[in-house]
Amino acid sequence: MSAVQAQIFGFNDCQDTRKAQRFFKERGVSVHFVDLNERPAARGELRRFAEKFGAAALIDRDGARFKALGLRVAGDSPERLLERALTEPRLLRTPLVRCGGRVAVGHAPETWQAWIDAARQGVGKPA
Repeated sequence: MSAVQAQIFGFNDCQDTRKAQRFFKERGVSVHFVDLNERPAARGELRRFAEKFGAAALIDRDGARFKALGLRVAGDSPERLLERALTEPRLLRTPLVRCGGRVAVGHAPETWQAWIDAARQGVGKPA
């Protein structure tokens, strides 16, 4: 199982991010954690998630930072908000999890387990 690796983008003080780290570690999956406070996600990395889920799914509209910036009334498009998240990572819904070519947004243990099961069976490996 050591060949399977997960990359988790999030914050140390985010409960769902910590749950994701614990989930993978308990299953023997190597985890590379990227603290978005220290290193914001790259544009290309966010694009992977946006291509699968849409830009709107990556924005935490209930988050404190979203409210503090007054974005609730600003009416910016999800794409503009995602661009802003490059410099304001607290606008992102975390964790952002990548495992090979697969990605997930938020706390998604069923999805993560499916990835692990597929890797153990040697099926569904992205090209």
